[in-house]
Amino acid sequence: MKIDQANLTDIPQLCILLDELFSQEAEFTPDHELQGRGLSKILSNEDIGVILVVRESDKVIGMVNILYTISTALGGRVGNLEDFVVLPEYRNSGIGSKLLSYALNFAKKRGCQRITLLTDDDNQDAHRFYLKNGFSRSSMVPFRRNTRNT
Repeated sequence: MKIDQANLTDIPQLCILLDELFSQEAEFTPDHELQGRGLSKILSNEDIGVILVVRESDKVIGMVNILYTISTALGGRVGNLEDFVVLPEYRNSGIGSKLLSYALNFAKKRGCQRITLLTDDDNQDAHRFYLKNGFSRSSMVPFRRNTRNT
């Protein structure tokens, strides 16, 4: 098992992981064309963020994105952790915890003062996982508005 940064040739495998993730999330549906476009934008510009992957030989078995922004409250860079997923057959083996730890250390070295993430409200397994790994619930409530087709 090896954790490193994804590259453009990983996009097809990353789309398969996103299929798995989006099948669990109420707000998203798989679309490899759109996913590939988004992944490519992240991979092509390190100022946007990074995609970290777990590899077993040549197979990508897990991924997480850290997307960067600036917090005026903290006066510096923060990260949004997104698309955190491990293939089902590799879950409950510690891979997710190792990838999360790697990602948090990576973000800290890149100057992130805070990491924020979202989970589905009813995803109790994810809630327990993040709480076990040092996250706490925020009092902030997310709101979204799709501007793509307006």
